[in-house]
Amino acid sequence: MEIFRTMTSLDYEQVMFCQDASSGLKAVIAIHDTTLGPALGGCRMWAYASEAEAVVDALRLARGMTYKTAMAGLNFGGGKAVILGDSRTEKTEALFRAFGRYVQSLGGRYITAEDVGTTTQEMDWIRLETPYVTGVSVAAGGGGDPSPMTALGVFRSIQAALSEVYGEGDPAGRTVAVQGLGSVGYHLCKLLHQAGAKLVVTDLRKEAVHRAVREFGAEAVDLEDIYDVPADVFAPCALGGVINDGTIPRLQCRIVAGSANNQLAEDRHGAELEARGILYVPDYVANAGGVIHVADEIEGYRPERVRARVEGIYDRVRDVFALARKKGIPAHQAADRLAEERIAVLRQVRSTFVVHS
Repeated sequence: MEIFRTMTSLDYEQVMFCQDASSGLKAVIAIHDTTLGPALGGCRMWAYASEAEAVVDALRLARGMTYKTAMAGLNFGGGKAVILGDSRTEKTEALFRAFGRYVQSLGGRYITAEDVGTTTQEMDWIRLETPYVTGVSVAAGGGGDPSPMTALGVFRSIQAALSEVYGEGDPAGRTVAVQGLGSVGYHLCKLLHQAGAKLVVTDLRKEAVHRAVREFGAEAVDLEDIYDVPADVFAPCALGGVINDGTIPRLQCRIVAGSANNQLAEDRHGAELEARGILYVPDYVANAGGVIHVADEIEGYRPERVRARVEGIYDRVRDVFALARKKGIPAHQAADRLAEERIAVLRQVRSTFVVHS
């Protein structure tokens, strides 16, 4: 790939390649935009098929974080890190401490956190090398696992979407097809079950599916069959790119709202959902509960403040729908406009009030 052309076309600020032979670390840190503040974004560990795939993932995720933090009302920019490796077999203290030293070298321009393939344990190791990490364990002074707050934000997004489509936001009696039963997907199912929704679920891990069936009375389907389920809501809660040319014609839902990042394989797929009468909740608006949670650690973690801010995702989703109606555009474009407007205003302020030493 032509890295500088890509960076220029979407206005990335910095990409850092990290390696440490002694620990086996191979990582990429991407910083997209720091207009609103230091770049904040998780550290993902994944067994990528190629180094190029890892770079593309880091870039896409970093840009998504810029929009996510802007729409969440946070004073942070967007960044992301990816570590190349199998999170099931290759995690070591040495590897994550080596990564922590690279984060420290950026001097606070990037603040890392947990993501797919990493946990509070790895964040605690990183904390030994740098203060620029959130999502650490409660024992280390953090708020612990952000997954419940991410799930709450998605749940509130689903309520907002149900209200937009049906005039009533109560999930009781509605069918929700949940793709992915990791930490966020599980907690989302728990909230939906408590609210009286009917669940149809799938996951790579059979034990996760069995747990959802046992605890929530969910109906289990095969991985590929989840797209064909007649449902009110399709909730992608695994990896991204699942809304694409192959899946859109199969969807039998009125709403797409989930926790996965980069759900649209391409931007045009948001318009295609709109054309089919399917309301899409932009993923970075719906799943902002996690970043709200970890960002609060920087202020000094207060659970009640975090919950109040996450509950506010309902109103932000409603704002997106209102702008989409007003401008006659798909919801994902409306969300982009709102995020870009906030960044543009702050960029102008910063360019006007320049501090001279």
